[in-house]
Amino acid sequence: MMLLLPIGVAVLSLSLMLAQFGLHSVQEGHVAVYYRGGALLRTVNGPGFHTMVPFITTFRQIQVTMQTDEVTNVPCGTSGGVIIYFDRIEVVNILNVEHVYDTIRKYTPDYDRSLIFHKVHHELNQFCSAHTLQEVYTDFFDQIDENLRIALQRDLTKMAPGLEVLSVRVTKPRIPQSIKDNYELIESEKTKLMIAVQHQRVVEKEAETERKHAIIKAEKDAEVAQIQNQARVSLKETEKRIASIANDMYLDKQRAEADATYYAAKKNAEANQLQLTEQFLELQKYKAISQNTKIYFGSDIPSMFVETRSGSLFPHHDSTDMQTENANTEDVSRNTLPSVTSFLTAASAALMNTS
Repeated sequence: MMLLLPIGVAVLSLSLMLAQFGLHSVQEGHVAVYYRGGALLRTVNGPGFHTMVPFITTFRQIQVTMQTDEVTNVPCGTSGGVIIYFDRIEVVNILNVEHVYDTIRKYTPDYDRSLIFHKVHHELNQFCSAHTLQEVYTDFFDQIDENLRIALQRDLTKMAPGLEVLSVRVTKPRIPQSIKDNYELIESEKTKLMIAVQHQRVVEKEAETERKHAIIKAEKDAEVAQIQNQARVSLKETEKRIASIANDMYLDKQRAEADATYYAAKKNAEANQLQLTEQFLELQKYKAISQNTKIYFGSDIPSMFVETRSGSLFPHHDSTDMQTENANTEDVSRNTLPSVTSFLTAASAALMNTS
């Protein structure tokens, strides 16, 4: 019993030591690779608890999720001989789990130092040596990120297929203070130029707006004038048509009146033509005779008589002759008046019988 107690204590101590140094855990997003005697084992364990032989086997955790490697204070010489420094360059990359063993075997667990850090220095220096300070600092600075990512990925595809570069972010390089002051002055002048150009554009835009407003107003006035002219023309055409209609109506009325007058005259002429009989003419003669207030008979009746204001008729002779002729005429009238009255009565009776 006394011998079994020390043996049990030794076994228990060994078990506790094995549990303490042989049991280990792997964090999420990482895998564990193992070394035994300095040799890399093919065992790759995922997150969780795992066991190993203590003091003989060691392990390293390798991140297999997206990670960002920062490369700081990278010197770079331009083609003009000016040394500039990139304070920080961030490389976002991810290692495929299936390529962990091959990548670690070739480049050790610190694979990012040789594959990313050193490559960033190399690619940046190549870029700077091929360009001037103006191109690196200003003209082509916006292209450095993408060019560096493409260059890193091209080499990694050959050297470490399981390592992928997702993006690269490069900060503005640090240049000598004297050159920086000149660049700041240049930027200030560019800003002033941009302000002047922008002001010029604003003035041109305002002038263009005013010109368009003037054109629109002129077109509007022209359209209004055209509409008014068309209205006046339409009014004149309407007045012309009304006048033409009135003229046509007047001509038709005059033509109708003329036709009526002509027709009446024609019919009257035809009626008169029909009335021109011997009996009608005889009647008209007797009517004309009956309307005279004085009738003179005799062989010595003068050919022309003049009626004075007193109503008496005198022929154109001397006063003595006129007195003689008047006496004779009165005698003749007294002698012949009964016979004329009888003649007119007989003529009227005869016409009555004829009609």
